[in-house]
Amino acid sequence: MQQSALLDPAVKRSVGMVKTDKVIFKGDDYVLNLESGKTLSPITVAYETYGSLSPAKDNAVLVCHALTADAHAAGYHADDPREKPGWWDMLIGPGKPLDTDRYFVICSNFLGGCKGTTGPSEINPATGKPYGLHFPFYTVKDMVKVQKWLVDHLGIERLFAVIGGSLGGMQVLQWAVSFPEMVRGALPIATTARMSPQAIAFNEVARQSIMSDPQWNFGLYEPDRQPSSGLSLARMIGHITYLSEDSMLRKFSRRFINGSRRGYKFGADFQVENYLHHQGSTFVERFDANTYLYITRAMDYFDLQADYGTLKKAFSQSRCSFLVISFTSDWLFPTAGSRELVKALGMAGKKVSYCDIDSDQGHDAFLLPGNRMSEVITGFLTRLEKEG
Repeated sequence: MQQSALLDPAVKRSVGMVKTDKVIFKGDDYVLNLESGKTLSPITVAYETYGSLSPAKDNAVLVCHALTADAHAAGYHADDPREKPGWWDMLIGPGKPLDTDRYFVICSNFLGGCKGTTGPSEINPATGKPYGLHFPFYTVKDMVKVQKWLVDHLGIERLFAVIGGSLGGMQVLQWAVSFPEMVRGALPIATTARMSPQAIAFNEVARQSIMSDPQWNFGLYEPDRQPSSGLSLARMIGHITYLSEDSMLRKFSRRFINGSRRGYKFGADFQVENYLHHQGSTFVERFDANTYLYITRAMDYFDLQADYGTLKKAFSQSRCSFLVISFTSDWLFPTAGSRELVKALGMAGKKVSYCDIDSDQGHDAFLLPGNRMSEVITGFLTRLEKEG
């Protein structure tokens, strides 16, 4: 890293230079039996690790990422100090809540992603072309199975904690259900135990935006000729759900791009419109359209109550301590859903703490500074360490 970057206080508290590793799971022992009834093999997993695994291998924290993130959760990939750090750098690093002087932090691009792990945009070894819509449907439960392969590969028998927000929080809950003996602490943040009809509706509109783009071509587009208009619109739709009315008022109000002048035109005239167009255009540069279709469908299908009869039954075998975090202005996954989850965990006799954080940042609050999330996480992990 350049000397100028090292002088930056934010970089000093960073994990520094990191790289993305890959492991290929293949052979008879690694044929993934998907919930859809299909099988998938081989499977490549992209992942990053930060900090050092203790001799007892008892300090591993698995970070589960949300919809459009990836394995690069912290640190820097390039010598250019202008490069943005990993997507959860505010939490991961020396002296931060996920303190890399204490914990061995793992983050992998989940199954079906488009950042190095096997997914619709990756090459199908049977054809030599991208899977596209030939990729089988998968679920959050399937994602977690592959994450367990990675944890096993790293020689870890039990995770100190599993943490994640939004879709990442769904994975946390599934870990506690699928592999109860492997998790000491579970931290589901800004998430839900089942998708609401409203959230499913937004996902469907986003998918239709992609599939209605002529360049989508039934998923047969070339990698360099994405359905840009449809994918950009899908991102704009999704991004509205990540914000809140208060945060939009604070950031944009009704301000025009050109001061107080009305442009008398269609297209971006208000600052909030310009912001959404920017989010859409930059998203197209880093994400794959077919992948977006599959991931949102996996979210739609997530429903622990339907899978296990009741939420109480779903967590009946879980052995970990839980910290559930929600945000007051999150209308995508409202606090009512978190309260329902906490109630079910209590009825199942589980050790659970709950914090509903007052914030006007909306659903995206778990990715942003300026709220109490960091101190709440630190307190929970410290207590978990003391409990032994």
